[in-house]
Amino acid sequence: MAQDNRSILQALDEAPISFFHLRAAVTAGMGFFTDAYDLFIIGMALVYLKPEWHLSAAQIGLLGSGSLLAAFLGALTLGRLADLIGRKTIYGLEAGLMAVGALACAFAPDFTWLLAFRFILGFGIGGDYPMSAVLMAEYSNAKRRGSLVSLVFGMQGLGLVFGPVVALTLQASGLGHDIIWRIMLGLGAVPPLAVLYLRRTMPESPRYKALVRGQSEAAARDMAVYSEGQLQASGAGPRPQKTTLRAFLGDRRNLIMILGTAGAWFLLDYAFYGNVISTPQIIGLLAPHATPMQATAWALIIFAVAAVPGYLASILLMDRIGHRRLQIIGFAVMAASFGLIALIPGMTRDVLPFLLLYGMSFFFIEFGPNCTTFVIPAEVFPTGGRTTGHGIAAGIGKLGAFAGTFLFPFISHAGGLKGAMMFAAGVSILGLVLTQMTLPETSGEALEALSAEIRETPAVSPGLAPTGASRP
Repeated sequence: MAQDNRSILQALDEAPISFFHLRAAVTAGMGFFTDAYDLFIIGMALVYLKPEWHLSAAQIGLLGSGSLLAAFLGALTLGRLADLIGRKTIYGLEAGLMAVGALACAFAPDFTWLLAFRFILGFGIGGDYPMSAVLMAEYSNAKRRGSLVSLVFGMQGLGLVFGPVVALTLQASGLGHDIIWRIMLGLGAVPPLAVLYLRRTMPESPRYKALVRGQSEAAARDMAVYSEGQLQASGAGPRPQKTTLRAFLGDRRNLIMILGTAGAWFLLDYAFYGNVISTPQIIGLLAPHATPMQATAWALIIFAVAAVPGYLASILLMDRIGHRRLQIIGFAVMAASFGLIALIPGMTRDVLPFLLLYGMSFFFIEFGPNCTTFVIPAEVFPTGGRTTGHGIAAGIGKLGAFAGTFLFPFISHAGGLKGAMMFAAGVSILGLVLTQMTLPETSGEALEALSAEIRETPAVSPGLAPTGASRP
């Protein structure tokens, strides 16, 4: 690796947190706000759509889970393209797809068109996972990378809360049912539209420019975005290093990282989406005679009390605890919570103990694997295949979400809520074991050291570190 590139990477790893980092996190996070909002709001919209369009159970299932299959394809496709033609070229495209898909859903004339428009929405959401995670990771310094990437993903928590707020507002408005569901779905276009311009004006990742395109001087000039310091570089750097898909998948280390990141994400998303889907049953236990508005209010309370604090804890503590360690802790508490719900006699009839365990599982999903499975794939793959690897992990994770969405009703029907929770406990144990066996600890390490692109991190020469950068 050329010395110019080493200097650029060291400066990035030591750059202090700046307004740019926060702007980048919010800009990226709007995609996950949309993802969480759509996860909740489609269920509410189907309450009105089912009688209006006389939907069958199969049609309801397709509308609820079809976008997850589209997200699988979006993550794989756009993740690979971002490695081939550049992060900046793709960044914003996925936000545009989300906006177009959500707006089109609001004007869908029938089931077929709505399903097609939700495919567009899901494709954009899937592509947003590798783009936002990898760009934020490549912008970040080594010390606070986990917190910054978690801040992006933490916007999902706000989306989980905003969905019930919108539903409550519209339910109380007195509008016709045909208008309510259209507004619900159309509002999903607002977050990606709000940041579309910002996404298109974000700089290309200096790591990608330096290591993949061989543009060391251009990458050094871009460093001015990160701080007030100036990074000087000379020379053109090495030749561009493109990674073919065959070479990427033929590398044994990459395959192990795919197994660990994608497998853990699949297992987590099964449990997470199954957890969210079980919320109506929880509400039925708490308030069996609740009206739709009251049920929505209960969902808002559950998300606000259990989920949002988990996201905040992850943002604040992930880098202190360790990314891999936090994932293991989260899976362990999830397994214990689900297992106790299933095994303790009468648990599903006793509201308070049940709610405490359910809330604990929800908290540690967010303060654990739901954030770390998003962060770790942005760290362990080499620069030339980073969005490819993250896209594979995210895509397979969405297959887990599809499995959870599709299978939970069948499992709960066959074994009741206890059976579904016991199955989720087993899934969580598998996630713990897989994390322990395959993934390295990534907290505080340079990206290029984690991906084995460099073997050691050189000291920064005087004048090369941005002003205010702290040394280890």
